[in-house]
Amino acid sequence: MVANSKGPQKAHFKAAKARGESRRWHYADNWKVWPKELIIDDGRMDDSDVNVGGTYIRVGCLHTFNQNACWIRKETDSSPELYFLIKPDVSRNGPDSCIISSSSCYGDISSILATLPWEWQPCDALKEELQNVKVATHSTLELKHMKCLALKTNFSVEAPKEDDSAVLIKMNGLSTTDIDDLCSRDDESGSKKVVALNVHRGAKVQQTVRRYNHLCAAPFLKHAAEQGVKYDLKLDSTWMSIQQPGNVFFGRCQRTIPPRPEERWIYDDERKEWVRTSEIMASREYFSTLQSAPQCFEFVADRKEGSLTVKCNPKVAAHHAAFGLIEGRGEGMERDVSLSFRLLSISQQKDPVLRRFLLHNCRELDETSVELKGNFDLYERQKKALTKMLNIEGGNVDFEEIEMSEQPMPGSTGWSLVAKAKRTSQLKGGVIADAIGSGKTVISIAIILKGIAAARKRSKFPRKSSATLVVVPPALISQWRDEIKKFTDELPNVLCIYDDSSLKSITVEMMLEADVVICPVDLLEAKNYMARVTRLATGSTKEFDVPKVPSNTGQVEKSGAQGVWIPASSQDPYGGANNANNQKRRNEAAYFTYLYHDYISKLRQKSFKGHEKGIPIEYFEWERVFVDEIHECLCTTKDELSEAKKNNSNDKSGFHREKNRRAGREFLGITTKDIARRPLVFRTTIFGLTATPLLDSTNRVIELANLMGNAYVIGLSSHWRRLERESGRDIFLSNFLEPKQSREIRKNIYAKCQDYLDFACCKNKNEEDMEGIELVEEVSAIRMSEDEGELYKSSQSGISPDSKGFGIKAEDFDPTAGHDISRFLRQNARLASRGKKLVQLCKQILEGDEHTKIVVFADGRISAGHAAADFLRNEESLGCTFFDENDSVEEQNKKLAWYQYADVTAEDKKRPRVLVLNFAHAAGLNLQAECNNLILFSPLYIGDGGTTSDPVADASTELQAIGRVFRPGQPKSKVNVYRIHVQGPNGEECLDGQLIRRNTDEETIQMAVNADD
Repeated sequence: MVANSKGPQKAHFKAAKARGESRRWHYADNWKVWPKELIIDDGRMDDSDVNVGGTYIRVGCLHTFNQNACWIRKETDSSPELYFLIKPDVSRNGPDSCIISSSSCYGDISSILATLPWEWQPCDALKEELQNVKVATHSTLELKHMKCLALKTNFSVEAPKEDDSAVLIKMNGLSTTDIDDLCSRDDESGSKKVVALNVHRGAKVQQTVRRYNHLCAAPFLKHAAEQGVKYDLKLDSTWMSIQQPGNVFFGRCQRTIPPRPEERWIYDDERKEWVRTSEIMASREYFSTLQSAPQCFEFVADRKEGSLTVKCNPKVAAHHAAFGLIEGRGEGMERDVSLSFRLLSISQQKDPVLRRFLLHNCRELDETSVELKGNFDLYERQKKALTKMLNIEGGNVDFEEIEMSEQPMPGSTGWSLVAKAKRTSQLKGGVIADAIGSGKTVISIAIILKGIAAARKRSKFPRKSSATLVVVPPALISQWRDEIKKFTDELPNVLCIYDDSSLKSITVEMMLEADVVICPVDLLEAKNYMARVTRLATGSTKEFDVPKVPSNTGQVEKSGAQGVWIPASSQDPYGGANNANNQKRRNEAAYFTYLYHDYISKLRQKSFKGHEKGIPIEYFEWERVFVDEIHECLCTTKDELSEAKKNNSNDKSGFHREKNRRAGREFLGITTKDIARRPLVFRTTIFGLTATPLLDSTNRVIELANLMGNAYVIGLSSHWRRLERESGRDIFLSNFLEPKQSREIRKNIYAKCQDYLDFACCKNKNEEDMEGIELVEEVSAIRMSEDEGELYKSSQSGISPDSKGFGIKAEDFDPTAGHDISRFLRQNARLASRGKKLVQLCKQILEGDEHTKIVVFADGRISAGHAAADFLRNEESLGCTFFDENDSVEEQNKKLAWYQYADVTAEDKKRPRVLVLNFAHAAGLNLQAECNNLILFSPLYIGDGGTTSDPVADASTELQAIGRVFRPGQPKSKVNVYRIHVQGPNGEECLDGQLIRRNTDEETIQMAVNADD
């Protein structure tokens, strides 16, 4: 609940506030600003208790723990690992509390060692007056003697050890009453002698399972502890192999895993939109088939014997595991899969240790040399990175792909059967994640040079090109061309495709004979490009048939509320967090993908003559593919996926939307598992380049591996990205069939993610290249005027008048409550004081060197770039260069070149000294030769408020921006980075100060770069 509640709730809040219990109603102002360390002093003298004192370090991952709050005291020889975390009151009848536990699961009541007062929160550790806290400890006593007494019954348990039957365990001696009670839901007439109990699905299941728990769970556990069962329940037990069945391969059994009904698209004239449909009753029939599919555990009651038998069929779990591994990845893969399983007890599983993902250097590898132009030569670290990538391209790097399926046994025994499917594949891609400015481009050129002779031999009409396709952000096309020309004369045929207009002049022969083809990652958004694909694939010139890239990402429905408890109805349990238009957006996304891939398939069946021009990129087969700034295609925030929108000063509704990264993901085929069906087909490998991989979660690593040559990391089959396009029916089925993820499976997901990074990625630093270059960062503060202060506060749309102020934080805006943070961010960027400071800094720099050039970065999605450009253009002695909306990609590349190379002509010297760029252009540019001064116009924040932001992504983008000038090749001994910090009229910290502190946080930066040292 919130403090400004209306009606009777407000009266209750006032009463609670008067009693000093306001924290039962809302969180403290700084509840998200939690310390990195908590130091606890345990002064107890009783040696029988576990000492909870020590230093607890906050974990770096933000996707596992309640409210992202968990501190860990590391295990030592004399003390166990302990967790400090928040235990929520899930019934919402009382406050959440902080606990110290021996388990990271706050629901594990028996592991809680200490409980802190309900009014205390971890953010209180930042306030000295609240640091002394009385803690209620949960003492334990050593048991001297324990006797277990049980009533005598006729029950007996047996569990065959050696036989090949499906029987896992059996209870004998059940009375007629017990049997009748167990069977009453499945045999109402009582006529069946043997009854298969439904313990999996349906309204009456819980009653049957509850009766089973009462009768059998404890005896089964007792027997397993004393005598064991046929499968070893220990955590370190051996995986038992399962042979492929003779009739059908694992993962291909349609009885165990029925195929979903096929969908087709029809146009709804009334709604004027494409909708998907399937055969009448197909969904109902599918669901019925699904419910009758074999289960891993079967419960069978025998009236005559008075017994209950639990049968276990590991092959069911094996089918599910294999299906996840091979589904949608091409034909024949099932032949390479091996299966194994084991029975686990949930109580014995250990919590996974989740640390920051690391990328390692290539220090231990041999060097591979390549001849470059003139006196150029690769550095030692570059030669070693080249070795690693060539090993991948040569098919010499094996990677074990696995998928796991966990099938819990119904009831409270806590047993589950886990099947593991695995296959060994050769990596088809890798990631060069060397530090900013360390020469990732020249390593890529070296890879191309090493294989150019073989590539030319493989060129073959009509589709096989000898070229390497390089997919880059639009502003880097000319830079890549110039870098190739700079380092080698052995790649003379370089084609630059800026947009559809430049493609029209390129023939099929030119494409097939090229050495390198460079194109923008957002080519699908180029004017007339999709119309060209449509016309050549289908012959249609109708606008109706041309698919349009969706303006919004497909949405994932929320299944939980975070932060503050919001009363809601049963019809809307998440308080309006799910947008009613989400399904419409998913349909738009799905239709585009369907039509785009259909057109590509038809296009590749066509035959074009060598002199024909303008054939789309997707038609050809490339030797290899490079994707520069690969991390940009993995970003997940909604705002980053918005379509470009023309700047309109009258538009007060929200953000100006930047380039649609969905177009890039569609172009790369990021959600298509079968690489033969992706838009960009290659013969050898696909490589990604990035200095800030943003691998702060398993989801991003899994997606990166899939994109880079379809390497499968456990969890891909249930990755959230596929929900972007699913129908309402399939979302229901995904929730219904969502695989369980126990601690054992989560541990394997994390381990395989790190394995992939070890095998496929490298990150080398470039300290030797940066010697003698100093980075000087300066926060340049200025106070806003009183009038600006009023505008600043009035722009806080949706915030109650009592809460508006200079200390308002981005997370105080709640998008589900109608708060509009966009107005606030736009107003903050347009403050006249900010423009005044920008002008002052530029003049100050140019007074020291009138010929130098300055780079200014701003957030284009809130029109900060336009604001900065306007401030500079209004100053007669300054001016600036800024991309206009109508600039073509080629024209943008030309403008950038003015700041990449020295002035030669008198016209060059007359141009403005300041280049204003949006953060969308923060990756990949080489501006160091002419620029050593960079200004961050306003700190970057991407999000809608609340918990929607991604600090790691924002910090990464700012690092990329700084890396445009602070990189090898910088001729000056000092690089100056200025951060404009606007304060309140009396020096109050405002949004700028909060975001600068967030974006420069050392831990956040480490998560952005993922370096191991």
